[in-house]
Amino acid sequence: MKIASVRGTEFTFPTRRSVDTAGHSHPGPEGLGKMALLTITTDEGHNGYAFAPPEVIRPHVLEAFVRKVLVGQNPFQREQLWHGLEHWQRGSAGQLTDRALAAVDQALWDLAGRALGQPVYRLIGGYRDKVPAYGSTMCGDELPGGLSTPEEYAAFAVQLVERGYKAIKLHTWMPPVSFAPSVSMDIKACAAVREAVGPNIPLMLDGYHNYSRIDALTIGRALEKLNFTWFEEMMNEQSMASYAWLADQLDIPIVGPESLSGKHHSRADWVKAGACDILRAGVPGVGGISPTLKVAHLAESFGMQCEVHGNGAANLAVCAAIKNCRWYERGLLHPFLDYDEVPAYLNTLADPMDADGYVHLSQLPGLGEDINFAYIEAHTRNTY
Repeated sequence: MKIASVRGTEFTFPTRRSVDTAGHSHPGPEGLGKMALLTITTDEGHNGYAFAPPEVIRPHVLEAFVRKVLVGQNPFQREQLWHGLEHWQRGSAGQLTDRALAAVDQALWDLAGRALGQPVYRLIGGYRDKVPAYGSTMCGDELPGGLSTPEEYAAFAVQLVERGYKAIKLHTWMPPVSFAPSVSMDIKACAAVREAVGPNIPLMLDGYHNYSRIDALTIGRALEKLNFTWFEEMMNEQSMASYAWLADQLDIPIVGPESLSGKHHSRADWVKAGACDILRAGVPGVGGISPTLKVAHLAESFGMQCEVHGNGAANLAVCAAIKNCRWYERGLLHPFLDYDEVPAYLNTLADPMDADGYVHLSQLPGLGEDINFAYIEAHTRNTY
């Protein structure tokens, strides 16, 4: 079997999510979003798919790098193909991103599962068939009735517990919110949520990402008093020394790195430096399912958890394939949005959650995404 073609399809879909000037998602008026579907096809007619933003799967990226490495090769030799693509990153002037690598790797895994008639989570480990989810909120805002006050965070947390979530992670206020960043407001929101949900719901904080060491220490000590489960990305992750300093000062587990580049290599450095207590990786951020598994197994070798960052079918597959991940991150959630509404380009949700807070893995071959190909075809803007 050989890879015969690689193509991208850009399409539109209705969405009520908007993005602020700093790139954070918030509710907004209904409009049209853009998405791209990467399709890898073999000479025997097998296909693998991956969704990504159009700026990730750009025509030039497919032509200059991806097709050169993939076409004519065995699609099951994912490690060879991944390294072949990664080699091109050095000379790509930033065009071949880790997110582009992730889309290709994800599509190759999806192809393998579809060709073999197996869910990907079983091919890569198959530790469990359902994963407990934590509700991950959107960042704070200034929308009355949304997430604009500590009291609104508390009220929304109660709704999430009633929906079935057994844990909650807060993303608090960040610029361009007028009063952000604010150490005192972050602490007030965390205290309000703890009071609202009681002592037995695990809570986490992923707040402003550029606090100083002293500000991060102040928040961390407050979180310890509130019995929070972990503290995440509170400082610039390029300063590993700052994280090592903070981890040495606090008892609450420090999770990281989330957005730092360097794939599994940088995560190994963080373990060695003692910069985190729980390792962090997500499929888009570290270059695919394959390197995310490397991070997870690295963590396991040191007796550490590896909490997978972000939602989606590929991250869910990794969560279900490994032992040392406690939660699936379901979100981002907001009082004004219904996360359980199925996107127009899918027929069913990729991560349906039951009333007990468990997300059940699809038994469809591949990554389990039930793609609405007819919708995508009817709303295609460009193919390349």
